[in-house]
Amino acid sequence: MPASLSSDRDFLGYGGKPPNVRWPGGARLAVSLVVNVEEGAELSLGQGDERNEAVYEVREEVVGARDLCMESHFEYGPRAGWPRVRALLVKYGVEATLNANGRALAHTPWIAREAVADGHEVAAHGWRWETHAHMAEAEERTAIARAVEAITTAAGRAPRGWHTRSATSPNTRRLLLEQGGFLYDSNAYNDDLPYLVREAGHDCLVLPYAFDTNDMRFQPGGGFVFAEDFSRYCIEAFDRLYEEGAQAPRMLSVGLHLRLIGRPGRIGGLERFLRHATSRPGVWFARRDAIALHWLEAVGRGDLIRRALGPDAA
Repeated sequence: MPASLSSDRDFLGYGGKPPNVRWPGGARLAVSLVVNVEEGAELSLGQGDERNEAVYEVREEVVGARDLCMESHFEYGPRAGWPRVRALLVKYGVEATLNANGRALAHTPWIAREAVADGHEVAAHGWRWETHAHMAEAEERTAIARAVEAITTAAGRAPRGWHTRSATSPNTRRLLLEQGGFLYDSNAYNDDLPYLVREAGHDCLVLPYAFDTNDMRFQPGGGFVFAEDFSRYCIEAFDRLYEEGAQAPRMLSVGLHLRLIGRPGRIGGLERFLRHATSRPGVWFARRDAIALHWLEAVGRGDLIRRALGPDAA
């Protein structure tokens, strides 16, 4: 490669030859539902932040004044969206990962308690709902620690997974190693399978996430309008990966947001997807920490489990 094209990016991945990992029970496909809990962590002058959030059902930023419209929009998620999403997860008997901001759960600790009672995982989505791309190292270290503390308080145990909103900083994975307790992070969108990366002299597990099979596409310009748009797209992705899963392991991530999919005109799309996916044999609906544990055991990296969770980790 010419010096001008020198890069640490990996375009090859497994090169079409992933590890021979079989999911529990011989499942063809692991499905990870990720319920993002961000409400209360969005930027808001009313909470002492430097500015207001500008992304919701329309794109508009109120500058120099408190945005009561934006605050009300985000409040819909915990008040009305979470009960609907929670009820569907219970109805179809699937376990999910709550991708939660620390400050969000500080406002809505009952969501964490109810999720844990239902058997779901509570992972970390940062302290505030913000990118880490330009954060100074000390600022980011503090943000990670605050998120861990708030989630541990609300959920009763420390998060095992991490996912920054949008871009990480070059320091993020090293700081997660420094914080300790993290089994995986999901700050990648480049594969349909978990994989290992090298960071600060250590191997780290990445569970890729997805922006296409994601209700964020109901936001302006995202392409989803009707509930059926979400279900049709996610079912297409499910069916393709299910077919490929007959020959090699596959993982499908589906991203959900309380204030988006939780609306009455959209929640039916989630139910149609769940009805379709749960009707197929050989599908493992799993928390992301369960996927991480299974993958690491299957590829002979129990040492990474013990590093993250302690020497007595199962």
